[in-house]
Amino acid sequence: MNLDLSGKRALVCGASQGLGEACARQLAEQGAEVVVLARTEDKLARVCQSLAAGQGQTHSYIAVDAADIAALSAAVAAELEKGPMHIWVNNTGGPAPGPAHQAKPDAYADALGQHLIAAQTLLHLLLPGMRSAGYGRILNVLSTSVKAPIPNLGVSNSVRAAMANWAKTLAGELGVDGITVNNVLPGLTQTARLDSLIGHIAQGSGKTTDEVSQGMRAAIPVKRFGRPEEFANAVGFLASPAAAFINGINLPVDGGSTGSL
Repeated sequence: MNLDLSGKRALVCGASQGLGEACARQLAEQGAEVVVLARTEDKLARVCQSLAAGQGQTHSYIAVDAADIAALSAAVAAELEKGPMHIWVNNTGGPAPGPAHQAKPDAYADALGQHLIAAQTLLHLLLPGMRSAGYGRILNVLSTSVKAPIPNLGVSNSVRAAMANWAKTLAGELGVDGITVNNVLPGLTQTARLDSLIGHIAQGSGKTTDEVSQGMRAAIPVKRFGRPEEFANAVGFLASPAAAFINGINLPVDGGSTGSL
């Protein structure tokens, strides 16, 4: 099985912590030259310096707010002057939790801008290099909510569904160019995002965070939360030459929690 990414460049968004950081580590271990992107420069510098670096690997970072489309476009365009990106891990933090009917219209507009508009902007920048190389892996970090909506994540459920259909459409358009587009769906994974969700539920339910956490784990068939590196293993495989015929899928990495195939 060919998992080697030597000679490939990867852009990993949201890579200063959590799932994005784990994906950056995995791709670097497989030999890719990794560019990590997020808002906080000191965190990015720490991640970048800690990535595995073999012969020919030089990692770098882009500190930019993805919500600022003009700044994002300029920063990534400058990085592309060094060479094309072959792999793009499209990872963006989720909207704040809350019921759909209570969300303000601006919350939906902001979420679509942060996710769909930013993604389309990056696509236009990255696609020419992938086409020229005849190799592209676009991996969207979404949510199992694209298969079954998650209670109390109204805005997130909506925008993740939009992203999933965007990706499926692209998969049909770009496969002929050697570019695959897949969605990787994290379940309950030990990240700051999960801690925030547990805290929000506890506050609204009158339970302790430990009680909420125990209830969540009990509902997962493997009876535990996932680890970021387990999610990154799936991303690393889909980014590799071995996954060339896997295109347009939603892959849950959730311990069996999703109640559909």
